[in-house]
Amino acid sequence: MTAIRQFTTLDVSPAERARYWNEMAHLRYAGSVVDAAYGEDFTGQMWSWTIGPLAMLRPRTHACRVTRSPIARDEEHLILHLQCRGIGRYTQDGTTTRLEPGDMVVATTARPYRIDLTRHETLVVEFPRRPLEQRLGDVAPWLLARSPGTSPSLRIFHDFLLSLWQQGYREEHHEGWEDEVAAVFFDLLAMALRGTAFDRAKRQAPALAQKVTALVEAGLQDPQFSVVHIARQCGLSVRAVQKVFAAMGTTPSAYIQERRLVRAGEKLLAYPEATITQIAFDHGFNDSAYFTRLFRRRNGMTPREYRQRH
Repeated sequence: MTAIRQFTTLDVSPAERARYWNEMAHLRYAGSVVDAAYGEDFTGQMWSWTIGPLAMLRPRTHACRVTRSPIARDEEHLILHLQCRGIGRYTQDGTTTRLEPGDMVVATTARPYRIDLTRHETLVVEFPRRPLEQRLGDVAPWLLARSPGTSPSLRIFHDFLLSLWQQGYREEHHEGWEDEVAAVFFDLLAMALRGTAFDRAKRQAPALAQKVTALVEAGLQDPQFSVVHIARQCGLSVRAVQKVFAAMGTTPSAYIQERRLVRAGEKLLAYPEATITQIAFDHGFNDSAYFTRLFRRRNGMTPREYRQRH
């Protein structure tokens, strides 16, 4: 672990401040260029700290534009910006995300990006991609997606980063502290991203839930019907559809199975002449014995008993 270092333009002549700041920015994050030639006379402060694989910055500056060239590495790195004060616009691959205080965005350092900032303070962390993917799977859906500061899971992560900076001024820590901090960082970041995705799914749920449940009702007879079919017909990823069902407190497969059993129970009573095997097949079950086991588990009786008692 390195000690926290502080850089400031206050001791540099106004004519040299932009050059000095660019040197410090490039030193910490290679490929970075800060354009401070517009707006107020540029001043800035920056705290820098490295904990194991985490390269952390806490810049506080006047309005500026930051661009960064792609960084070639054996292992791809990601970079997160958590807006503490001011407004930031983060652009990569033609997508722009606007952050207000409390919001967060994650980008890749393997492709160029640009940040347009008002007077601001930001928490920045660069880190390897692999540990986050070990916790989340593919992180591509989260890149440059705004994580709102209203999310409870992001607030927890934000508090963790702030407390980490406070603890950083204590120079002595036990052996293995860096690895433990990094593990907690990746766990909480994954939680924050999952939480904000869940919040988005909840907001979208009324319209999307109506659409996906209607698709389920239409596909119950098809034994091959699955979340893949729902995703394809909605124009969404499988993960996005799973999040819609998660907001409903279930999973796609559990919901499909439940609806098949409910509809089969209705048909058992409505069509007494139909065989149990036929009703099972009509509701997506290829095996009547398997259907009977599931029905009994759900209703506490076999389909035949259910028919007789109702």
